[in-house]
Amino acid sequence: MSAPAAATGPPAPSPLARERAAYRRSRSRRSTLIALASTLVFASLLVAAVAGSPGWPRVRETFLDPRIAWESLPAVLSGLWLNLRVLVVAEVGVLVLGLLIAVLRTLRGPVFLPVRLLATGYVDLFRGVPLLVALYLIGFGLPALRLQGVPTDAAVLGTLTLVLVYSAYVAEVFRAGIESVHPSQRAAARSLGLTHRQSLRLVVLPQAVRNVLPPLLNDFVALQKDVGLISVLGAVDAIRAAQIESARTFNFTPYVVAALLFVALAAPTGRIADALARRAVRARSGS
Repeated sequence: MSAPAAATGPPAPSPLARERAAYRRSRSRRSTLIALASTLVFASLLVAAVAGSPGWPRVRETFLDPRIAWESLPAVLSGLWLNLRVLVVAEVGVLVLGLLIAVLRTLRGPVFLPVRLLATGYVDLFRGVPLLVALYLIGFGLPALRLQGVPTDAAVLGTLTLVLVYSAYVAEVFRAGIESVHPSQRAAARSLGLTHRQSLRLVVLPQAVRNVLPPLLNDFVALQKDVGLISVLGAVDAIRAAQIESARTFNFTPYVVAALLFVALAAPTGRIADALARRAVRARSGS
């Protein structure tokens, strides 16, 4: 019987390859140490400049009181729960309405001209009106009509306004993604027997969404911040709860607590958006 063939693994790296790998590791460690040291130096200088300013004791007492922060945290967290619910509903509404408007704007043929004009007018209107003004107009204007079925709850009206305004921005993001898909993709889908609706749903939209996912997430990061504006309508969210606590304690620390909670809410989404953007760049470059 012949001896079994020895298992062959990957070839051992050459001395030059090992040397290059060691050099890259040493450069990476050196870059990390330099970045860490420069960050610590910058942070130390910043802390020293702020703490050494003449008004720092007063600012620390007014904005950074640990006792007031702890006491106001439950009320601000309760208000943040309303912001989270509004955020989830608004994100779903923005995705659906924004995608619908983008599809309407990309319809071809003279018969769809009125629909395209209507969708374009919607985008121009709600991208031009400041969000705060839109909140006042919709939040106070709709209930003033006294129509049957019109909601009067501040959170509902604030959510509706966020959906209407942000759908205009997201629609343009989706439209850019749809137009970035090469026409040959649509033609190939039609040549396979797919209808226009099927080619749009199965071929064009998946590629369009993948292309615009990073800017889409950036819009949602902005939406996470702007849900706090529903407080102008009287909804007791995190911002309004901080306002109430600030009026009770004559201190601005509750606003800092609310700000930190919003940052903690938005930071993970921002990092996900950055990671997806880097992944898209690597996919396009083929690396």
